[in-house]
Formats: sequence, structure tokens, C-alpha cells
Amino acid sequence: MKAIELEKAYNPKDFEDRIYNEWVEKGCFKPSSDSRSPLHECYLNKTSGGKTVSKYTVVIPPPNVTGVLHMGHGLNNTLQDIVVRYHRMLGDNTLWLPGTDHAGIATQNVVERQLKKEGTSRQALGREKFLDRTWAVTREHHDTIVKQQRKLGNSVDWDRERFTFDEGFSKAVRNVFVTLYERGLIYKGHYLVNWCPRCGTALADDEVDHTDTDGFMYHIWYEYADGPAADGSTKIEIATTRPETLLGDSAVAVNPEDERYKAIVGKKLKLPLTDRVIPIIADQYVDKEFGTGMVKITPAHDPNDWEVGKRHNLEVINILNPDGTLNTACPEKYRGLKCAEARKIIIEDLKELGLYKGEEKIKHSVGHCYRCATVVEPYLSDQWFVKMKPLAEKALASWKNGDFVFYPKKWENTFLHWMENIRDWCISRQLWWGHRIPVWYCKDCGETIVSREDPASCPKCGAGADRLEQDPDVMDTWFSSWLWPFGTLGWPEKTEDLSLMYPTTALVTAYDIIFFWVSRMIMAGLEFTGKAPFHDIYIHGLVRDKQGRKMSKSLGNGIDPLEIIDMYGADALKFTLGYMCAQGQDVLVDKDSFKMGSRFCNKVWNASRYILGNLEGRTLVPVRDSDLTELDKWIYSCLDRAVREAKSAFEGYRYNEGASALYEYFWYDFCDWYVEATKLSFRNGDENEKNRAVSVLLNVLEESLRLMHPYLPFVTEEIYGKLPLAEIVSNRTAAGKQSILASEEYTGLLVDAPYPESVGARENSSITARFAVLQELIRNIRGLRAECGLDPAAKLHIAVNITAGSSAEVIREKTDMIELLAGVSAIDFTDSTPQKSIGSVGDGFEAFLLVDESINKEQLIARFNKEIAAEQVSVKKSEAKLSGKFVENAPADVVQAERDKLEASRRRIEKLVSYVKSL
Repeated sequence: MKAIELEKAYNPKDFEDRIYNEWVEKGCFKPSSDSRSPLHECYLNKTSGGKTVSKYTVVIPPPNVTGVLHMGHGLNNTLQDIVVRYHRMLGDNTLWLPGTDHAGIATQNVVERQLKKEGTSRQALGREKFLDRTWAVTREHHDTIVKQQRKLGNSVDWDRERFTFDEGFSKAVRNVFVTLYERGLIYKGHYLVNWCPRCGTALADDEVDHTDTDGFMYHIWYEYADGPAADGSTKIEIATTRPETLLGDSAVAVNPEDERYKAIVGKKLKLPLTDRVIPIIADQYVDKEFGTGMVKITPAHDPNDWEVGKRHNLEVINILNPDGTLNTACPEKYRGLKCAEARKIIIEDLKELGLYKGEEKIKHSVGHCYRCATVVEPYLSDQWFVKMKPLAEKALASWKNGDFVFYPKKWENTFLHWMENIRDWCISRQLWWGHRIPVWYCKDCGETIVSREDPASCPKCGAGADRLEQDPDVMDTWFSSWLWPFGTLGWPEKTEDLSLMYPTTALVTAYDIIFFWVSRMIMAGLEFTGKAPFHDIYIHGLVRDKQGRKMSKSLGNGIDPLEIIDMYGADALKFTLGYMCAQGQDVLVDKDSFKMGSRFCNKVWNASRYILGNLEGRTLVPVRDSDLTELDKWIYSCLDRAVREAKSAFEGYRYNEGASALYEYFWYDFCDWYVEATKLSFRNGDENEKNRAVSVLLNVLEESLRLMHPYLPFVTEEIYGKLPLAEIVSNRTAAGKQSILASEEYTGLLVDAPYPESVGARENSSITARFAVLQELIRNIRGLRAECGLDPAAKLHIAVNITAGSSAEVIREKTDMIELLAGVSAIDFTDSTPQKSIGSVGDGFEAFLLVDESINKEQLIARFNKEIAAEQVSVKKSEAKLSGKFVENAPADVVQAERDKLEASRRRIEKLVSYVKSL
């Protein structure tokens, strides 16, 4: 056999795009139930034989079509890709379905900003032309997102890609609206909503970001309109953060149990700056312990005041225009002003009237639009709502029944809290980009028509379509995306994909949209299909910078996934993110973090290159149990442990544990120990031994590549394609028998190869224990070499004292391996401590570095004495620190760290003194 050449340097740019295109062209990402899948015949053979093929379905959280992928998307896509590739290799009927979200507010904002730069607006353009322009922007951004996802290596079925505004999805959205309306779960009402003056639309409660903001509490006097109170007072004190809203006040409220104010309930007040008179009312809403115990009530501009107003039948006065300016309900002086401008003028006017007491700085929570960050105003308007409580009750019952599970479990509490405190959902938006509300109003008779199809006439009076006017509003973006798990599979049509792939198996998403999306998908799935839309809900953290800050444009701390891929390759990005993604924790990275993944890819490449380079002149032979050396059995035991740990991690969505298991196995067990130790066979063995050794090496490498593929898809596929697979498989008769690649299940590409299975027969605790001793001895010798500052290439003379009957007896049998891996020229066995030696203790042995003529003893003693002096200085500093006020003032963990440091220095001194003494 000839040697198989891999390029000397690992360069992912040489093969990542080529490999991805091949995967797509051959249909490798299609579910095996799809006739276009290379595994379809295998699927048919299994199902025709009565077997049930497990499915694994994931729908991608659809990125907003106006955005470009950031590192948060990189993490989310990576985690899905890892688990999807794993289940595909298990033989599951696997589908990862891609798509994008039309993102109503976000997309409209992008286009409106473009128009503003051009000196025009959507109103000037008109609805139809504006929508044409928005579709063009959408297509452009969509193409960019797809290119990015392909560079990431997403193993999605592109032929099944969906868009929340495509024809089929639009049909599903309209069907859901009408069905909910028919079931009495959608209604229209004149209510107080969250209003974004910048976007000109209502927002749902969970689309408002509340942030602590610096502000002021303003204290204002309200005078009595009907004479002094019984105590002779002529005015009361009100405190507010928004003085401008007093123009819409309908009352002042006190707590009915507040003894201070019982006598003034029912009295009248002059509303400052207006000619109106308002009453003092009593309501339990007022906290008598907070402030003065008096609260101004502005029903049209505060949710709590709205409820108070309904209870007391108060006048509701809206003082705002849709653009956030003050309207005609206000005195003429203030009309047309923004709230912030009006506030300044109103304060000055109150001062002139002697009604302004003062102000104080405060921090308070202020709501901002989740898309444009404009301060949100409570605003009275006609909107469409969904009654959420009946839907939430079904979702809670389903969760309690175990229909879906959260990973990590702590998110169940968040889900439970939100479901138990849910409020009706405002679903109408005053936008042009989005699904139109399927409601028409007859201009002739006033009839309201809610229909799945555009009506041709009024069902009440018979007026034609030209007399019917459609509701101008569109639906909230989330009203389409809550249908994502089943809408993407063809619902409401009874498609094959829907019957085979729904409910989906897993949802992988970040915790910042658990309210927006996850809970609503559960409610929609149960309401319209009778089933929870997924079973596993894996909630991952956010990607932050090394300082723990969220990545953002304003901070300039964002990392472009494509830049990392260009620098290190997609595998480096994927492995690093998987390795660092611990359940329940955010991922803290900078650009240098991805060097770790790059180094691991290099390790895989170089180890494979070495093995394939040793095929020159070799003949591959059957790998039989009887032919395996103790070293071979040890590596198979390590491989089996890695398989078990990786599969356990996959099943529990513990990505970092899976990556760590692969890393530890391949870097240390396989490369640093096994591959290095097999060099004895190539150095000392005859031709038969060399053939046997390289055959085992290839078997282990082949299975290791399959083990690592979900985390490192590109580099493993590239190397796998170079292996002499036909000969490896035909010669696999024993240790690797479980992983023979049946021709009907294998396309020749690693992406479709079976994932390794754990084989109990491979476990060997006795051999593992013996090799653990060898490893400890070799590490100790390497440690002594480093401690003494000896040349890594210098051959050492050592002595070993072995405890009789212990696992360390293996040292006598493996002297050639020890000499090779520890750089030792000679090993003596002794029952006592040799003169002029430096010792190290291990499990069942003591090892000694013999200081003979090859080592400069005086130089070594001088080195140790210098280190002793340095440690003594450290001891004095720590002792002084721990004897002073540091112990009283410093945190307990800092004090303990100093004590640990002192103890370590003392042990080090003791050890070094013993070295000097022995020399």
C-alpha cells in the first residue's frame, strides 16, 4: 500500500466549501424518509420490515430577515448542528428545517430609514410600492443569511426552507386568526396599550424592554376647588415622574383605610394649567406608606390608572397623538410638543403659579421599544387581542403531564410564572409590512366580516367587494412565528412531512425569547394540533465578551462569525462554542478564544497525517482480538469510555461535557499516549507487527473520526474521505466489529456513517489501572526533568522502587515504553532510596532521577537554593498579611486563597530542601 498524503498544513479553506456543496448535492441533509435522501432505500427496508425508525426533527429559530448573523446565531446554529448530526448518524429519520422571519417592525424600520435618507417616506410612496420595496430588501438580506449559514456548515434541508411570509404560511396565519375568532378567543377593543411613537404601532407587553433610567420625581401642589379642608389646608401634594400627564388626570386617589385622608375623599381639586375640576377618590390600589399616600390618576396613560378609572367610571382623556406629541385635548400652548419638551414648559408654568414644590433625582424603570429603543407610551386605541388564559391553562396542563421538558430545568420556573400571570396579547400592529388582519368592514351596513378568503360581497347586505374595506392593521410578527413548528411542515394541509415529522423533537434557543416565542409555540401547538410542538426545550445562554457584557454595536465588542471562520475555519468556531457552552451559563469569548478549537483541528489533522503517512509499504490485515496488545486493548477501552460520555452528553444537551470528552480522549489518550507508544512497533517490530499495528491504528482512527464528526464535521469528513475504507471494513473482525459499515446504510461520506456504539467487552478496568500507573510514572519523570531544568532531549537514568503486588508491577514489563515516552536511557529497580537522587511518589511506586555524571550537580543545587529563597520570601509576605487586619477586612474566599498559597509555598520549600539534602 502507498502512503496517503494529507497537506502538510491544516487549511480549512482548501476543503470546507467543497465538502459542504457535496453534502447538499448528494442530499445528505434530507430525512431518510425523503426519496431524494441517499439513505432512503435503507429507510424503506427498515419500515417495510415492520421496524419503527425514530425521528429527530428540529426547526431553526428563524433569524430576522433584515439582520446578518452575529455570534449569538453562531452559537445557536452550532448547537443545533451538533445534535442534528449526531442523530443523523444514529440512523434516526432526521430533519433540520431552515427558515427566516419577516420581522414586521424590524424590517419596516430598515426600509423606512432607507427612504428617509432618500428624502421620502412610506406615506409618500404608498402602501403597494412600499411593500414592493420591502420585498426587494427582504430577498437581498435573505440571500446574505443563507450564505452565512452555509459557511457555518448548517446541515439543514434547504429544499424545505420556509419564510413566515410565504404563501403557505400566510394561509396558516389567516386560518389561525379566523379559528381563534370563531372560538371567541380573539376580540377587538378600545384599550390602553404600549405605544411606540417612533414605529407608530402598538406593542405587546413582552416587546417592551424595561431599563433603569436616571430621572426625577417632581412634587406639585393641587389646590382645592371647593374651599379649604376641615384642617384648614388649601392644597395637597402630588409626586410624579411625568408632569406632562397631569393634563390627562381624571382624579386623585387615596387609600380608603388611610386615616389622614378620610375627611377629604369626595372633595374637588383644580387641575393645574387647565380649567377642569377633578375629584379625590378612595381606592385600594394606593399604597398609603409610599410617598404622600396620594396618587394622580391618568386613565389614558398608565395601566394601573386605567384599571382604577374603570372601577370608578372616570373620564378617560387621551392627551397624545400617534407620533408622541400632545394633542388637542391639551391647552393650545402645549399642542404639537413632544413629551420631553412639554415637560420643561409645564414645570416653568407651574413655578410661575406657585404650584411647583421641587424635584429629586431618582432611578426608575422606563419601558423602551424592543426594536428602536424609543420610550414607550401607554396609549388608548382600538386594537385586536387574543385571550391568553384558556391557551395558557392547556400549556400548563401539558407541562405537568410531562409532554415537554426544559434543559436546564430551572427554566420551568420562568415558564410557570409567565403562564400563571399571563395577560391578553395585543396582536394588531399599525404597520404595512406583515400579515394583514383578515377582517373587512362593510361601508354600507357596517357589518364586520372575518374570513379565511377575501370576501366577494357583504353577507349581510350584499354590497360588492368595492364597498368592503379591509382592516389596515397587520398582525404582530410573533403571531406567525408561534406557528413555526407545524406551519413549516405544511399545516393546515395534511402533508406527509406533518404526519412524519410533527411533533418536532427539540427546540434549541436562547433564554432571551422564552416569553416571546417558546411559550406561545407551545400554546399554538396544543390549540391547533392537540400536541405539544416539541419534547426537548434546550435553553442556552447568551454570547458575551470576556467582561461579561452583551455584544452590541454601541459597545463595539461584537464578533462576526464569518471573520472567525475566515481566520480559523468553521470547525474551530463550532468546537470552541460547543466546548464553552455549559448548561445554564452564558458563553464569554473574544477572538483569541477560537484558537483553542483551531489547535484541536490541527491536532486531528497532524495525527491523521502521521498515521496515513505510515501506510507506505504496509499491508492491512484483519484486526482480531487475539492479536491485540495490552496497549491496543487500553486505547479501545478509552475509546469506549469516550463514546459513552459523548452519547450521555448528547442525550442531556450537555454540549461542553461532550466536547471535553472528545478532546481529552483524542488529544491525550489517542495522540499523546497511544500513537506515541505504537512507535515501538514501527521501530522494533518485524513486517507482520508493523502491518498489524498500522491496521489497528487505522481502525481506531476511523472510529474516532466518526466519534468527533458532530463537533468537527469538515475536518473529519476531509480526512475520512482519504481513508482506505474498503480495506478497513473488510479487515474489521473483532475489536471494531460493532461498527462495520453496512453498504445499505453508508454513502461513502462520513456525514451518513453510523455513530460509534459502546461495546461492553472493550471495558477492562485491570488494563486501565495498569496504564494509569504507567502514565503517572511518565508524568512524574517529565515533571522532574522540568523541575531540574534539564534539556528535553537529554536521556535520563532513573530508578524505581515498586510495592510488591501493586498495579505498579506493570513498570517492570513496560520498560521499553517508559524509555520511549519519558526519554529515559536506563531504568534500575531498587528497594531503597538511591544516593544523589531526586524522588517522586506515585501509586504503588517511588521514582528517582539519578544525578550522575550526565547532570551538573552543583548547578542543580544552586537552582534549588535560588527557588527556596524565592519561596521563603513569599512565605514571609503571606505570614505578614495573615497576621494583620487583612484577615478581618478581606472576603473569606480571598483570605482562604492566601492561606492556600502559604501552605503551597511551605510544601514547596520542604520538597526542595529534601532535593538539596539528597544531592
